[in-house]
Amino acid sequence: MRILICVILLITFSACVETPAPRPDTPAPRPEARNAPTAEPPHISAALDVDAEVARLRAALMREVPNVTIDKSEREQAWITQTQAAVAAGGPTIDRPQLLVVVDRNPSVQQMRIVLARPHGAWESLGGSKVSTGQTGRRDYYLTPTGVFLHTDAILDWRAEGTFNGQHIRGLGLKGMRVWDFGWQLTTKGWGPGEEQGEIRLLLHATDPDHLEQRLGRPASKGCVRIPAPMNRFLDHHAILDADYEQVAKNDPRFEALLLPGRTPTPLAGNALVVVDSSWPSTLVPVPESGDTAGGGSRACPCRAGRSRPHQNEVLPGNGVV
Repeated sequence: MRILICVILLITFSACVETPAPRPDTPAPRPEARNAPTAEPPHISAALDVDAEVARLRAALMREVPNVTIDKSEREQAWITQTQAAVAAGGPTIDRPQLLVVVDRNPSVQQMRIVLARPHGAWESLGGSKVSTGQTGRRDYYLTPTGVFLHTDAILDWRAEGTFNGQHIRGLGLKGMRVWDFGWQLTTKGWGPGEEQGEIRLLLHATDPDHLEQRLGRPASKGCVRIPAPMNRFLDHHAILDADYEQVAKNDPRFEALLLPGRTPTPLAGNALVVVDSSWPSTLVPVPESGDTAGGGSRACPCRAGRSRPHQNEVLPGNGVV
């Protein structure tokens, strides 16, 4: 009987014992949150050293893009002046330091630059390469439209399949090359009299490395912007135009699947392609034909447009070969 009573008292005592309350200076444990918003990466949420990031990107550009063009101060300022004029005329508000991809469609220039735009302080060019824009004098070829074109999550980009078309050309370059899609744009036809206009699908992409890259630096496309494969990889790896995509990809697997798994996104990423034309009489400061080329040499890239979303290297009727 005594043993039974002791056992009952022991069970009762154990049931009444509580875990000691935490000390006043110790935060109470909280349950793990489900579907909590993802915190911003430290390099974005923390104060950003813009100059240090620009220096890092410029070094990466010279390392990853052979023969990258680096301008001297006068030529650099010419690019900046035109870029600022285009953004002021119809571009986004520059409310933070961000990168712009700037293309000069002037037939005697045919180059691009990566430009850092700041809300306060001097703008600067990191460097660039040769491109090919829309050609004139051929039916179904269009001038690349000028202006500021935003790369947003309203359109999902795609990647080249690396297949050959009927002319044995890989119109979008090697398999896996990025294709940035800026949607349907109205522009001037490159053939016929007057200023008749039509629609093209404005793309930024690589081109056939064996036959067309060496032709970069002259108008050749049906309206898109062709860039060298190394520049394509640089823009892709560092997410230069993917400011919107990086945010959406956190919750949308389609965008995450498109972006490179091993990319190094820059906190200076923007979302704007700026196309200027320094051959226009209204241009305040003409952009010289070329800058100083680090390492010498050049590259080439073709581009086209079509009335429906182009399918890789398919030859399209009407206004397009991808």
